[in-house]
Amino acid sequence: MATRTKASDLIGDLLVREGLITEDQLRSALQEQRSNGHRLGYTLVAMGMVSETDLTRVLARKYRVKAVDLSRIDNIDKRVIKLVKPEISVRHLILPLRRVGRTLTVAMANPTNLEAIDELRFSTGYDIEPVVAGEYSLRKAVEKYYETTEDNLQDLLKEFDEEEIEVVDEHSAEDEMSVTALQAQVEEAPVVKLINGILTSAVSKGASDIHIEPYEKEIRVRFRVDGALREIMRPPLKMKAALTSRVKILADLNIAERRVPQDGRIKMRMGKRVIDFRVSTLPGIFGEKIVLRILDKSNLQLDLEQFGMEPQSEKDFLHAIHNPYGMVLVTGPTGSGKTTTLYSAITKINKEEVNIMTAEDPVEYNLRGINQTQVRPEIGLTFAAALRAFLRQDPNIILVGEIRDMETASIAIKAALTGPLVLSTLHTNDAASTITRLIDIGVEPFNVASAVNLVTAQRLVRRICSTCRAETTYEADILEAAEIPPEKSAQIKFHKGEGCDHCDGTGYRGRQGLYEVMPVTAKIRRMIMHGDSADVMKQQAIDDGMLTLRDDGLIKVNRGITTLEEILKETAA
Repeated sequence: MATRTKASDLIGDLLVREGLITEDQLRSALQEQRSNGHRLGYTLVAMGMVSETDLTRVLARKYRVKAVDLSRIDNIDKRVIKLVKPEISVRHLILPLRRVGRTLTVAMANPTNLEAIDELRFSTGYDIEPVVAGEYSLRKAVEKYYETTEDNLQDLLKEFDEEEIEVVDEHSAEDEMSVTALQAQVEEAPVVKLINGILTSAVSKGASDIHIEPYEKEIRVRFRVDGALREIMRPPLKMKAALTSRVKILADLNIAERRVPQDGRIKMRMGKRVIDFRVSTLPGIFGEKIVLRILDKSNLQLDLEQFGMEPQSEKDFLHAIHNPYGMVLVTGPTGSGKTTTLYSAITKINKEEVNIMTAEDPVEYNLRGINQTQVRPEIGLTFAAALRAFLRQDPNIILVGEIRDMETASIAIKAALTGPLVLSTLHTNDAASTITRLIDIGVEPFNVASAVNLVTAQRLVRRICSTCRAETTYEADILEAAEIPPEKSAQIKFHKGEGCDHCDGTGYRGRQGLYEVMPVTAKIRRMIMHGDSADVMKQQAIDDGMLTLRDDGLIKVNRGITTLEEILKETAA
């Protein structure tokens, strides 16, 4: 595991040095932390790797404050609890313990959170004495003492007052009660305000998705920020049906139908911005899970020069998209930014004299001057059918959202050979395997060799938070896993985020693309015709100067943009 130059500031290293956990346990907890979005201490306690007593003792020494064991506190005076508003307690994870004169003692997971202390001082009028408590017990204590009731729900909702939002084209049209009763309940102020608050909070935090998940005894709301899910709140269980129905009404879905998945869309005006939310419902054993994908055009980065492609890769990509014919393919897993790259490409070549047509499923963003078509397989408007129609519309550039089958691939290849430039995506692991994937689908090798000009494989990795970034070093086993020889590792400056309020303690803020750009050169065309393997073509591309995803990632690591862990997680050697 990593040993950092500022190890004294990092709780994981402190626990290892104290002998409370092993390097393997820390590595496992860090992996779990990436998926649950909690602090490392919470994750270690939840996984049973360290006792909360030991953790708080180490935290107290780290933060140089007193520690408190909340499991030994049976009851806190209600008058003290009422001094701190529920929304402040939940948002900053703070629990008031006692008041002596003008001093209010509060338990905090992070007693260095000056913003929270200042807010407490202002809202209570008292001097604040922070003490440290384990996050695991602290969360449970906050849930216990600030159990969401009708009275304090109103206080909790006050933090959502700041921005007015308006539903654009809202229609009327939910759970274990009658539809009439649900329609009445979902129009009540707490439900309306809570959903509006969840939507605006997600947009303000830069989330890409909102998950509303019903369980047997609770509801959980999570945001996906920078690719990782984080729990945001747990609304009262009795609001489950109303919350689900409110979202379904906004998305113009059938609230009486709870047995089958449904898809819809919400368009909302938030200030001067119009935000689209793609809504998906899925029946579960305790109710319908709802996922909302946030499409915020104001955050859409369409400037290719700002993507972080290395100079030669960017030059090759720009050259390919300016060709009058042929095919450019962008590959990668779901959520790797393929659509953004394609939108950026067609924005770059969008001129008055050019006719650009797209077939998408779904159309995520409306782009000015581009003819966009939503495919609808249920009525026969498939990618293949749209492509055939496009060829009768005098196109210069065609974007096909995804090549999924032989029919679409065949039409796209033939179109690329005869006239328009064709852009599309596939789900493959790297650039070279995209070629063999097309052949496996059924496209003749000579057609692939003639039509494809360039393939780009890409991934998204989390960027290190610029506020808490610090240099670090890695042990030999980590460097060996990354296939970095010792002499090369000595030349690389490794960094990590230590975790701060700016990044919610994760050490990451924002994301960065990794790119593997493979021009189909004359040598590679001959390899395709001869039926050579993807590995052979990849090696030839590397010999020609192509950076692999791993190589591009290590360049970003050396520049302090991302961490070695992110590169190892997202790329293969």
